[in-house]
Amino acid sequence: QIQDLTFLIKNYCLTELYLNHNELTDISGALKHLCTLQILFLHNNQLQKLVETVKELKGKTSLHTLNLFHNPLAQDPDYRLYVIHALPSVQLLDRKAVTQRERESALHLYNPVVHPIAFGKRVSADMGPPLGSSSPRAQPDRRLTVPSVPFENPEDAVFVRAMTRSVMEFSCVDWNKVATCQERRLENKAEEPLEKMTIQFR
Repeated sequence: QIQDLTFLIKNYCLTELYLNHNELTDISGALKHLCTLQILFLHNNQLQKLVETVKELKGKTSLHTLNLFHNPLAQDPDYRLYVIHALPSVQLLDRKAVTQRERESALHLYNPVVHPIAFGKRVSADMGPPLGSSSPRAQPDRRLTVPSVPFENPEDAVFVRAMTRSVMEFSCVDWNKVATCQERRLENKAEEPLEKMTIQFR
């Protein structure tokens, strides 16, 4: 019939904690100090807030066994993947081993790649061929370089300066193919070289 966990406040070295079959509705602020916790049973309680419950367990790198089934929070459709993503050290969740496929699904679900552009920089480049030319040698006479002597016509100086400063270069990669640190550690295999596309805008 336990409903309150304040009695645990002075227990810092617990490695196993069995709180199943009680009347707990919230564990916020009650378990953060248990840094050495390895096994935690919380099934058959009344825990309702998934995010708050998982937040309380974050950072516990030793926690490998966790039971949360038969709680209202377990009815969330993405409950299992959310717990796997938030608590990567857990290997056995609700009496079922966490698989590599589940870890990958959780990673793609909660770490989506929003934008493919990786790096951008201003380029100190000469004029080069106009955009759309089929060959770099199509119009070599269009290349402009800044002379070592002052321009006779101020408009020429303004034109060359403006064109030089208006070139931007972006390098783009497909981040969905970039392995995270966790994936590299779990899969333990060499990465394939990434394809990078570089585009210049004027």
